[in-house]
Amino acid sequence: MTLRHPGAERVVVLGCSGSIGTQAADVIERSDGRLQCVGLAAGRDWRTAVEQARRLGVDRIAIADPDGAREAAEAFDGQVLSGPDGVLELAIGSGADLVLNAIVGAAGLGSTLAALGEGIDVALANKESLVVGGQLVTGLAEATGARLWPVDSEHTALAQLLAATTPGEVRRLIVTASGGPFREWGADAIAGATVEQALAHPTWRMGGKITIDSATMMNKGLELIEAHHLFGVPMEKIDVLVHPQSIIHGLVDLHDGAQLAHLGHPDMRVAISWALHRGTSVSLPTKTLDLAEVGQLTFEAPDEARFPCLRLAREAQATGGGAPCVLNAANEVAVHAFLDGRVPFGAIPEVVEATLERDGDFPVSHASQLLAIDRRARETAEAIVDRLVAA
Repeated sequence: MTLRHPGAERVVVLGCSGSIGTQAADVIERSDGRLQCVGLAAGRDWRTAVEQARRLGVDRIAIADPDGAREAAEAFDGQVLSGPDGVLELAIGSGADLVLNAIVGAAGLGSTLAALGEGIDVALANKESLVVGGQLVTGLAEATGARLWPVDSEHTALAQLLAATTPGEVRRLIVTASGGPFREWGADAIAGATVEQALAHPTWRMGGKITIDSATMMNKGLELIEAHHLFGVPMEKIDVLVHPQSIIHGLVDLHDGAQLAHLGHPDMRVAISWALHRGTSVSLPTKTLDLAEVGQLTFEAPDEARFPCLRLAREAQATGGGAPCVLNAANEVAVHAFLDGRVPFGAIPEVVEATLERDGDFPVSHASQLLAIDRRARETAEAIVDRLVAA
């Protein structure tokens, strides 16, 4: 049994079987009892959830897939909650001080809203919550006093840099990007890239969906929107800088011409640990940065002609209302269609842009409207994919 401090932070991990979730389990295990996991949720991979629960001393898990939940119940001695409602119950009914939301895609929005609505802080690895929910999410956090802690190397970096400044000093935020596997490819080659090529990220090891988003640079588009909502900075004052070495994770321009940078080797445990420890840096088994060993850092501007998803994200946020929700829904449909071999890589931005043109102009005043917009956008995107397949 892990020794725990009396004042340990009680943490629920949603999406425990994914890349962020498994690294979070490692961070919790290394916390010397400062973090206590009180609940774990997975989509279908109940075996990983059960293994983690046993390792971390957790007696309550949730499996979104009902069949997986039934199998987990047979293998696990503790309580097993079933289905999406079970995930929500775990998030808000486990006595957590902090919910780490690492669910992939728009499916994570409900858990973010539920936790914030109960006044529970959220460590947010599900950037779609802010892309889709935007002001509804930040407004709910403000109303209940709950806090959002970003779990992303770029946004963690910016949060730490901004903590060292005053609002009047800051001129611009810069989110860095590795450039993905196609940074040096021509437009025609990118359009015909295979699934294997798109999944071969040069720096980070992530799940399939986010790896494809990195290859299209949609991930950076979503991160621009996320940074806008997290830090209250206008979109026109947030830029992307391609930095292949992934050593600098974020930069802040000051009005006096100086620039602040956050540097470190790419390791998501740093961002996860910072969020779970409420903005505190603690000891981790990570490699210390030696700039002499790195030798050289290079930079270039993003090419929106070859990577139009960046432009689409900016345009969706500028349109406002339900457009960011449509952007995200169409992208999820297009990415899965590519991973399933139904459409070529170059069709991903094509599907997103066509869906935005049809469904992108809807006002939003309540979370329930987002569900309808998301559903309609997915139907439109699927119809566009079907036409491309039939062509």
